[in-house]
Amino acid sequence: MSKHTHNGEDEAFSPEPKNIIWTVPNAISFLRILSIPVIAVLISKRYLVWSLIVLAISSASDGVDGYIARKFDQVSRIGQILDPIADRLLIIFSMLALGWAQILPWWLLIAVGSRDVVMLGEVLLLSDRDYGPLPVHFVGKAGTALLLMSVPVLIVADLSGSTFFQVLHLIGVAGAIWGAVLYWCAGLIYIMQGHALLSKDKRRANA
Repeated sequence: MSKHTHNGEDEAFSPEPKNIIWTVPNAISFLRILSIPVIAVLISKRYLVWSLIVLAISSASDGVDGYIARKFDQVSRIGQILDPIADRLLIIFSMLALGWAQILPWWLLIAVGSRDVVMLGEVLLLSDRDYGPLPVHFVGKAGTALLLMSVPVLIVADLSGSTFFQVLHLIGVAGAIWGAVLYWCAGLIYIMQGHALLSKDKRRANA
């Protein structure tokens, strides 16, 4: 058990689900992660209809694995890690593919990707001090949701060059920009939370 999970204040940062790996929800999560490169390749090759189909199946599986985990008491530590990893990978790979297909500007991909690099550094730093994942902030959820929703919107918008689809493209880009802004706002919140935990450790060590 982590040394930082013995009081109520710290438990929120390191939940204690079951330490199991081989479950149906985890298998679904692994398959979802494996589908992400497939989606990215389909987008980059402009097989847009097929990419939408695989994306829809992958997105549906996200809700299914969570339902099964709660319904059959199969919530696991690795499962709680796999879900956010899958979301991050889907965002990065999809936007990389959209950039490669010249559907989305590259600067937006860089803005989103750099935030995840920063967050990875913080996660590793906290993990080195036996902290689990930080609690997900609603700003981060909103940013992730906007980014995830903008992906299918941008794919659909590229199916045609008519005025309607051009407007749809602008909506998708606007959603991605706002998602990136919220994504970074949440990142700053997580940085402050991590700094507070590390400062608390330092005070304990000096006490």
